[in-house]
Amino acid sequence: MMKSFLNYSSEVAKALKNGKPVVALESTIIAHGFPYPDNIELAHELEKQARKAGVIPATIAIIDGEIKVGLSDNELEFIAKSKEVNKASLRDLPVLLAKELNGATTVASTMQIAYLAGIDVFVTGGIGGVHRKAEETFDISADLKALSQYPVTVVCAGAKSVLDLPKTKEVLESKGVPLLGYQIKKLPAFYIRDSGLEVDYMIENAKEVSGIIEKNRILENKSGILVTVPIPKKDELEEKEFNKIINELTKEVEEKEIKGKNITPYLLNRIKEKTKGRSVEANISLVKNNLQAGCNIAKELKGSF
Repeated sequence: MMKSFLNYSSEVAKALKNGKPVVALESTIIAHGFPYPDNIELAHELEKQARKAGVIPATIAIIDGEIKVGLSDNELEFIAKSKEVNKASLRDLPVLLAKELNGATTVASTMQIAYLAGIDVFVTGGIGGVHRKAEETFDISADLKALSQYPVTVVCAGAKSVLDLPKTKEVLESKGVPLLGYQIKKLPAFYIRDSGLEVDYMIENAKEVSGIIEKNRILENKSGILVTVPIPKKDELEEKEFNKIINELTKEVEEKEIKGKNITPYLLNRIKEKTKGRSVEANISLVKNNLQAGCNIAKELKGSF
């Protein structure tokens, strides 16, 4: 049953009513991930890719205090261009709705809304997690909380490489979130194909993932499922060079006393500068690659439309 307080696009509403495959997409990548017009071009490319695969894209955002599940071209343009779009995580949603403000949804809030909207599969670039030195700062992304309480399958390229990946994996385990590798045994690390950490289980194809989702429902588990897909090899950043950059930037963040939600955007921007734009190309490549896997999973779940 559709929730009355959700504002569905006609395309998404029709697909859900008719039991056709739908994938949720976040809007933070549009509002805060890339500059205009690169961001709007990517948004259109992702939606076009999904439709071509036979899946309806549901890009999610908050506009004038309304939860939008599926955006029109004008709404996508607004999210891409406006300077009045807040980054909307779990804690922000009730405030933005009550104050009738605008928000670009993060992984966590997109998961929550996808769950409420009846969408089983959500595709993103990479999830947030445990930040380096979190034992001192307690800086842990709300994405991990969302994964523990919303039974949505998240398809991504692992956690962002700037994080403490071993600690992130430990928290996922403690929250009961299955960590799956899509045709891989090692956890990918966003720009890097192999973090050196093992996934819980390697999954061969979308049909296997679909079966796991079905069993998760039968068990009435409240946690989500994390499906990790490695970045295409041709677009992977060189590991030694990247680790050197991360070590330098970690010290830079400490020296400049950058904290909280400002850390990741700062690091991603500086990585872009240090890699002369190669990180941006890698980011776009991995998102599109994740979407291909996500669309296959969504179709298997709905009977291979």
